[in-house]
Order: sequence, then structure tokens, then C-alpha cells
Amino acid sequence: MDYVISFIVGGGICALVQILMEKTKLMPGRIMVLLVCSGAVLSFFGLYEPFVEFAGAGASVPLTGFGHLLMKGVKEAVDEKGLLGLFRGGFESCAVGVSAALIFSYFASLFAKSKIRK
Repeated sequence: MDYVISFIVGGGICALVQILMEKTKLMPGRIMVLLVCSGAVLSFFGLYEPFVEFAGAGASVPLTGFGHLLMKGVKEAVDEKGLLGLFRGGFESCAVGVSAALIFSYFASLFAKSKIRK
């Protein structure tokens, strides 16, 4: 049943984003920033953690989950290190994901050719 709930919630988030892309003139980069910031704001108010507990990967895999992960790391670091944690917490909590994205995108760039026309 967990897989079904995750699939429905994750698919619902993706469907809402697709509707946002189709019906507005927002560029994809701005929509991505909107998703990360909305996840961080919902996490700040304590609303995203129960959502992640309910939906599992359906809520933690989309970009809103990345914003939640950043805010969760900042909260923990501020509690431990004070104001300095405000700057360190986000980097510490998401370093593995960002590193993996950079490494895999580099390897993809070795095998793919750009289609930029001059």
C-alpha cells in the first residue's frame, strides 16, 4: 500500500507542475525554484514532515522534497552550531545528492553531444 500512496502523491505533484507549465508563462527554471522554495517554506512551518511520513518517496523525491531537506539541515545545524549553522546546514544535508547529480551529469556530457546550433 505504501507504493500506491507514494505513486499517487508523487504523480499528483508532477501533474500539478505539468498543469502549471502548460497554463502559465513561467519558465521551467522558475517553476523549479518555486518548488524548492515551497518545500522549504512548508518545512519551516512544520507541514512537510508529516506529509513525508504519509507519502514517503512520493513527497521526498520531487523538488519540494529537496527544499524540505535543505530546511531540515538548516534547522538541525542552527540548533547545534547557532548562527553559523544557517550557512552550513543546507550544504551538509544535501551534499551527497548534489555531488551525485554533478558526477552523473559530467559522465552524461562525455557521451552526449550538444545540439546547440550556431
